[in-house]
This record gives sequence, structure tokens and C-alpha cells, in this order.
Amino acid sequence: MDLGLKDRVYIVTGATRGLGLATARVLLEEGAKVVVTGRSDASAAAAAQGLGGPDRVLGAGADNADPGSAQRLVDTAREHFGGLDGMVVSVGGPPAGPSDAVTEEQWQEAFESVFLGAVRLARAAAGVLGEGGVIGFVLSGSVHEPIPGLAISNGLRPGLAGYAKTLANELGPRGVRVVGLLPSRIDTDRVRELDARGGDPEGARAAQEAAIPLRRYGTPEEFGRAAAFLLSPAASYLTGIMLPVDGGLRHGF
Repeated sequence: MDLGLKDRVYIVTGATRGLGLATARVLLEEGAKVVVTGRSDASAAAAAQGLGGPDRVLGAGADNADPGSAQRLVDTAREHFGGLDGMVVSVGGPPAGPSDAVTEEQWQEAFESVFLGAVRLARAAAGVLGEGGVIGFVLSGSVHEPIPGLAISNGLRPGLAGYAKTLANELGPRGVRVVGLLPSRIDTDRVRELDARGGDPEGARAAQEAAIPLRRYGTPEEFGRAAAFLLSPAASYLTGIMLPVDGGLRHGF
């Protein structure tokens, strides 16, 4: 199946590792051109070098908490590749911990980076995207059900899902789509770190896998393929949806 991604231009934030990197890789394999971001110019450049040449992929450092980063990224993509067709807003996970262990400062920092940073990125993309454009939010299964020990994520991710749905309604008349992806137990460094918090990572993983109908963690590549489809013209009539990428873990419809 041809996803129709050849020579389309995307920004993928948080793409130096994990889900963002996997998404960027699949987009490139399908023929897209991609700007990948990381927290520093060096990390973004290294990720870009590992993904391909400057004619297809460009690395750009971006601090999501910096109010100017979003517009700079959009301008960079348009100047380097001549346009912009979509953005993947992947902002990473905030500090883990139950509600009585996380500090107000951690809440504030996470709000600036994870929530407000994501809103700024989406707004900057929305300002230039034309018909056929798409904004994809990488969120979490916590949008539907809180995850123990992730109080900050549980507080912020549902709010971003609500914002994404609002934006889908607002941008739909222009032919611009907004979608969300809700990963659960995908085998990334972040999930392995969470499994290790209780001191028995193998036991934690076994318990999690037992609750997943497919009885295993997903791979970043599987997530990347799901993301690439939603971002592609092949999914042109899908907007405002929140797609669980979780092996069937969510039991609701």
C-alpha cells in the first residue's frame, strides 16, 4: 500500500530516541522529508545523521519550554525543504511519581514543556498548514485511564487530548486533520525505566504483559508504522481520533 508520503515534509519533535525516532524513520522510509528535533543541536544532528542525508532529513535543537522554539522549527522546515505538510508533537514523559511525591516545581516545569510546549507547536503548525496537512499528538494510554505512579502525566495528557479534539474541530473546515496516538507498553527506554522503579523490572514486565491481550510489549517500529499511516494521505478521512497503540490493553470501545 502506498501511503502517499513521497516528498511530503514533516517535523517530528522529540525524535532523538524512542517513539519520535521510530516515527521519523518510517516516514523517511516511505519517502517523506523530515526535520527531527532534540533538546540540543548536537543530539538532533546525531539523530539526523543516523537517519539519512541532508537532502531528506535535518536535525534541529529545540527546547519545548522556550516560547520561540515552535515558530523557529516551522520556519526551518519551510526554508530547508520548501514547505510543511505535517507535525508530530512528541514531547516525552514528565517525571514519574505519585501525587504526594512530585513537587509543585515539577508540575510547573512539566506544564511548560509537555503541555504548553505542545500547544505552541501545534499552533505554529496550524498557522501554515494547508488542505491535506496534519498534526499528530503522541500522548498516552493515560488519556483514558490513569497509570499508577505517573501523577503528572495523568494530569496533563487528557488535557492535551481535549485540546487536540478542539483543534480538530477548528481546523477541519480548512482540510487540516488532527490525530492522537495513545501508546501504552511500547519497549522504549522510558518504559524500561518505569518497569525498573520497583526494583524488579523483569517481574514488572511480566505482570504488564499478562494484562495485554497480545501478551507482549509493542516495538517502536510498530508504533512508527501506525503513526506514519495516520499522518499520511492514506488516512485522509480520519481526524479527531485517539488511536490506542497498546496491543489491546484498553478494554473499552
